[in-house]
Amino acid sequence: MKYSIEWTYQTKKKIQTIISTDLLSLNETIMLAEDFMLTGRVKQLNFISEDGQTWTLKELKRLKEIVKDEPQNVVAYFDGGYQKSIKLAGFGAVIYYTQGGNDYRIRINEKVNELTSNNEAEYAAFLYLVNVLEEYGINKQKIVFKGDSQVVINQLSGEWPCYEEEFIIWLDRIEAKLKKLRITPEYEAITRKENNEADKLATQAMNGIEIRSKMTLNEEVEDNE
Repeated sequence: MKYSIEWTYQTKKKIQTIISTDLLSLNETIMLAEDFMLTGRVKQLNFISEDGQTWTLKELKRLKEIVKDEPQNVVAYFDGGYQKSIKLAGFGAVIYYTQGGNDYRIRINEKVNELTSNNEAEYAAFLYLVNVLEEYGINKQKIVFKGDSQVVINQLSGEWPCYEEEFIIWLDRIEAKLKKLRITPEYEAITRKENNEADKLATQAMNGIEIRSKMTLNEEVEDNE
């Protein structure tokens, strides 16, 4: 979640104006607010989060203490592969986040039978990614989702309409799960090259290679590759 500051600035002659910042991280918001107050020119500070909520500085500092050990700044990649001849699908999910001052990466995949198309595999891979987020306790925040499926990204974001009943079912499942986890999604379409990690995981899954790993700052802390 990011925040903006509305600073009611007052000059020595008591002339007032409102200055608004760009969206900032929680730490940046608190740091700038404290700097603003040192100027002695603060009439009032208002804090607005991306979801439209208003906060006080005291509430933001309390929130910082609450979330300091929770995953933050999450970026999640997905990819679904499909072999039409044998109706075999593979899912790949890659999640980057920070927690307790460290940077982490999760890589995980799964092989699935009985899907009917590559597009369905992409939808199923996205839901699989959301389920992985739930498994690792990553929720109640904005998450950036990236994938190379234009269909999935644009239909989830509402940019493209969806008319196929089989895909509408997947969309409903995904949106219900995101709502349950209180995740605010931000969707970004990327190239296959940019999605190489998730793509490789999906291919490995179809080849029977199971990956489940968690790494921190290039040092592997859990891996059963």
